[in-house]
Amino acid sequence: EFYIWAEGGRADEVVAAVERAAQRGVVCRVLLDAVGSKRFLASAQTDRLRSSGVAVQEALPVNLLRMLFVRFDLRLHRKIAVIDGRVAYTGSFNLVDPRFFKRNAGVGRWVDALVRLEGPAVEPLGITFLEDWELDTDEGYAESGSPGDARPQPARGASTVQVIPSGPIVLREGIRQVLLTAIYAAERELVLTTPYFVPDEPLLAALTSAAYRGVEVTLIVPERVDSRLVRMASRSSLHDLVRAGVRVERFREGLLHTKSVSVDGQIGLFGSLNLDPRSLYLNFEITLAVFDEAFAGKLRKLQAAYLENCEPLTQADCEGRPFGARLADNAARLVSPLL
Repeated sequence: EFYIWAEGGRADEVVAAVERAAQRGVVCRVLLDAVGSKRFLASAQTDRLRSSGVAVQEALPVNLLRMLFVRFDLRLHRKIAVIDGRVAYTGSFNLVDPRFFKRNAGVGRWVDALVRLEGPAVEPLGITFLEDWELDTDEGYAESGSPGDARPQPARGASTVQVIPSGPIVLREGIRQVLLTAIYAAERELVLTTPYFVPDEPLLAALTSAAYRGVEVTLIVPERVDSRLVRMASRSSLHDLVRAGVRVERFREGLLHTKSVSVDGQIGLFGSLNLDPRSLYLNFEITLAVFDEAFAGKLRKLQAAYLENCEPLTQADCEGRPFGARLADNAARLVSPLL
């Protein structure tokens, strides 16, 4: 299941691979957000998949009639692939080829990351998919006769992994509490990456509090994003962080889309969650909490690689912006709960 599946490049290779799998008798299900994957769902590739026996389902469909009875702003933002119940992938990566995706948006290539899992954590990812599938099809285990690749798996390593689905109907406050707890638990170092940074007051207070108590806090955001209003609302909050002593770095080599948090080199949060109200309260998201120094170390190396292509946001940058620009940023911040 993915928020976006877009035609072009290596994404077309995945279409062909799924098509071949269905033809050799593998049960294949594809669940795509109706808004994020609107073009793909209406494409010839989707027709090909369905003709091959792949069950393709749009999630949370939107039309004028449904808008009278359901909320159209609730979106399926998860990225999950489960294979034979033994291997799973999740993270920030939509099923798109960055060489072709949104090339006219003026933000460069999208930069993402996925994690590959084996072991017990695969089962809750399969269960999450099955629940999402049933939500849009009313087809549960009894009707489909398939476990949806959700089955217990033996341990494959020493990592402790917690799978945290979040959204408007499950653990609505859970992911926000996990995120705030992780920030307040930091003692030495806290590194966060997010493409869209529009924090609410508790999140902003947690980050500034960490900096005030001596934690080395680094926030990595893209220099350019594909939403002007988000960019303006974000700038106002970023200036508050800089004044509090947070190191804010702007990634210059494309739209950094990876969503990650590393805490003291021991804990990693990784998944589809943006640091904005939509992800925290409205979207269906998936996050991994990994309690393992080896994983946290790899995540920290990935974040360090991003930092090599960053430019710091300084106090002088914040103070040097014209009055009218700062006024516009603050006005955008007033509507940030709606973004």
